[in-house]
Amino acid sequence: MRPRLVLFGASITEQSFASGGWGAALADHFAHKADVVLRGLSGYNTRWALKVLDRAMEGAAAGGADPAAVTLLFGSNDASLPDQPQAHQHVPLDEYQDNLRAICASLKKKWPCAAVILITPPPIHEPARIRDMYGDNDPSRQPERTNESAGAYAQACIAVAKELDHPVIDIWTQMQKFPDWQTSALWTNSRA
Repeated sequence: MRPRLVLFGASITEQSFASGGWGAALADHFAHKADVVLRGLSGYNTRWALKVLDRAMEGAAAGGADPAAVTLLFGSNDASLPDQPQAHQHVPLDEYQDNLRAICASLKKKWPCAAVILITPPPIHEPARIRDMYGDNDPSRQPERTNESAGAYAQACIAVAKELDHPVIDIWTQMQKFPDWQTSALWTNSRA
């Protein structure tokens, strides 16, 4: 039986099997070596993910064997600003960290041999968020998410990963190292 890699997260995970997406790239990379299992929940934050975790993971392991790894990519929705249109998705930073700890603990209890890999939320290109929300580029409008807020949640994710001794992929920092990251194909594909 081939090992399994389980991808658990919000829309960035759910849509990761779209053309050029990171989940599709993993499936291609691990073809004939491992199965990549998608568990994406578009629009979810860590509070909601924690509530449905057991149901979301049903059938993710094959034949009772632990997956080799589980990626955990939440935080973009949690980082929504509490006074903007997507406020219902906002989760305070301390609760976000507590939820990440609880999700990790539940995954390790269920699958002790699986590596749990945390992935930070990506950076936010605020003009694109304004365009997505309002359909225009009016700079007087406020985005419902900011790069500063996403950065705070990325740092909180890194802190939890270090605390729990789990690997972490800091896409918030890494993506911003690319020139013109806001308009690059890398950004377009990762936003999906």
